[in-house]
Amino acid sequence: MDDWVIWLVACVALAVGEVATTSFFLGPFAIGALLGAVASLAGAPGAVSFGLFAVSTALTFAFVRPVARRHLHQGPAERTGTAALIGRSATVVEQVTGQGSSGMVKLEGETWSARSYDEDRTFAPGALVQVVEIRGATALVDDI
Repeated sequence: MDDWVIWLVACVALAVGEVATTSFFLGPFAIGALLGAVASLAGAPGAVSFGLFAVSTALTFAFVRPVARRHLHQGPAERTGTAALIGRSATVVEQVTGQGSSGMVKLEGETWSARSYDEDRTFAPGALVQVVEIRGATALVDDI
C-alpha cells in the first residue's frame, strides 16, 4: 500500500474523530496528515512527509487552540428581548395577585401586566418586585 493512502486514511479517521468530539484537538492532526498525504503523493520521501505533518500540525495548533480557548472561556451570552428582563426589578403600579387577574408593574420604563409567581402572594402598589418569568405579555413577579 502506498504511503499517501495511509496518510489519507489517517486524515479521514482524525477528521471523523474531530467531528465526533468537537474538541479542536484532532483537527490539527487531520490537517497535518492531509499535508503528509499530499507530500507523499508528490513523491517526497517518508521523512519529509512526516516532517511536514509535524510542522503543519504544530502551526495549526498554534493558530487554532488560542481561538478555541477564547471561545470556551467566554462569559455568558448576553440575553436579549424578554429574556433580558428576567431578574430585573419592577415597581408595582396596580395591585398584583396570582389569582387569574393581573395587575401592572413599571419595568424598565414600560408598564407591563403582571401576576404574582406564587398564587398566594399579593403585592400592593409601590412594592418593589423581581421578574421571575415572562409569559406572553405578562410578567410573573415575586419578592426581591
